[in-house]
Amino acid sequence: MATDASAKTFFDLSTTGNDGKPAALKQYEGKTVLVVNVASKCGYTPQYKGLEAVYEKYKAKGFVVVGFPSNDFGGQEPGTDAEIKKFCDLTYKTTFPLMKKAEVTGDKKQPVFQWLTKETKFPGEVSWNFEKFVVNKKGEVVARFKSGTAPEAPDLTKAIEQAL
Repeated sequence: MATDASAKTFFDLSTTGNDGKPAALKQYEGKTVLVVNVASKCGYTPQYKGLEAVYEKYKAKGFVVVGFPSNDFGGQEPGTDAEIKKFCDLTYKTTFPLMKKAEVTGDKKQPVFQWLTKETKFPGEVSWNFEKFVVNKKGEVVARFKSGTAPEAPDLTKAIEQAL
């Protein structure tokens, strides 16, 4: 697994999928990726609906949403990976990929978020659930949005469209 320091692009990183299997982010190389740290019991949880809508709207153009569940903020993602997947499938009918629940902030932060928050043009700790990073086809972060920005917000969809 590539660490944040050795990764030159998002696609150099690896993580673990929601199913517990290794997930090389190289599988998304050549696509525009929206990385989102998600939680099932947050005030922003209804954004899952918008994330799925944006995914469906742009996936044929080479776009993917990748959700990274985390329990870092207010204990708002208490479930197991299987429970998280079931919740997303049943409540929001999501079809975009989910990764294994892991830290996105602090000393035990997973390598993907180490890289996103230190090695890009948009450094700084993730401050809450549903923060969003737009990664272009070259694996560079080209935009970052705080939790309050809805997935369908004009500034976010503009960033996605420019990266496609």
